[in-house]
Amino acid sequence: MAAPRHGAFHPLTVAAVDRLTDDSVALTLQVPEALREDYRHAPGQHLTLRRVSPDGPEIRRTYSICSTAPASDGPGPASLQVGVRLVEGGEFSTFAHKEIAAGDVLDVMVPAGRFVLEPALAPAAAHYAAVVGGSGITPVLSIAASLLAARADARFCLIRSDRSAASTMFLEEVADLKDRYPDRFQLVTVLSREEQEAGLPSGRLDEARLSALLPALLPVAEVTGWFLCGPYGLVTAAERALGALGVVRTRVHEEIFHVEGTDAPGPARAAAPAHGRVTARLDGRSGTWPVQDGESLLDAVLRARADAPYACKGGVCGTCRAFLVSGEVRMDRNFALEEEETEAGFVLACQSHAVTEEVEIDFDR
Repeated sequence: MAAPRHGAFHPLTVAAVDRLTDDSVALTLQVPEALREDYRHAPGQHLTLRRVSPDGPEIRRTYSICSTAPASDGPGPASLQVGVRLVEGGEFSTFAHKEIAAGDVLDVMVPAGRFVLEPALAPAAAHYAAVVGGSGITPVLSIAASLLAARADARFCLIRSDRSAASTMFLEEVADLKDRYPDRFQLVTVLSREEQEAGLPSGRLDEARLSALLPALLPVAEVTGWFLCGPYGLVTAAERALGALGVVRTRVHEEIFHVEGTDAPGPARAAAPAHGRVTARLDGRSGTWPVQDGESLLDAVLRARADAPYACKGGVCGTCRAFLVSGEVRMDRNFALEEEETEAGFVLACQSHAVTEEVEIDFDR
């Protein structure tokens, strides 16, 4: 069977809308039998949901698959679940909370993302850990549930930070993991704005606190891999703490959800040519198109190929990841690609601007 096309959307019916907290809901999507292979996913991947409004621009938003059923069993999933947290001023999250109901049909892109853990590829007696904040629990819930179900010798430590108990997403699902795997699943909860009757004192998980907390919880040097997910400040604080504790960068995997007003560090800006062309390969077909002044490579490709993959256009989700075959580009922001990926030649098309007159990228790599 052919692999699903990059950026392909299909209409999926909403089976249920469940309220998790005052500001978050879980959407359960039915997957028709004919599409189940297309929606087979690795634990930690995400879906892009699209809303096409008759009186406004198209809106796309990316949400992690948080289904706790094993992700790769059988012919593909009969249903998928994502968690949507209400964001102030967020067009799609407001739509999800106020308008979406069971029976509605949503345009849903096939799964994407590399913030994943394949249980079958984990080494023997693997010990993984995660530091998450807020809605950062969503991909890690799928990762932990799939790993623990598939590998009886694996362990997982989850350190999660939330504002309060009432704002904690998937509280029951995480508690269920603790009940099912009491000897292999370690849960540590920190509330930033509310005191707990037992456990750690309240407060933010900053670099200093994580540097002291992590060695007290588990043997940091023996952890197979770390998954950091949530707001930019938490993820970067955890990354610095792990670096100071001697954890090699290749064992750390990151996905950032919120980057309000933050610029990712990058190389010095290079001047763009007055005119140029981009050649792009997508789903086995190539084409060459002009790049207009100040235009990103993604926007140049989209004018001719509306099926080019993208979601946030903000350098966060990584949906538009492409391999730079030739030429030189400048990326304005990068919160999605890890250092190993950029060194290997991958770029974010939504943030890439041509520095040379001719640039070639490949979305199929």
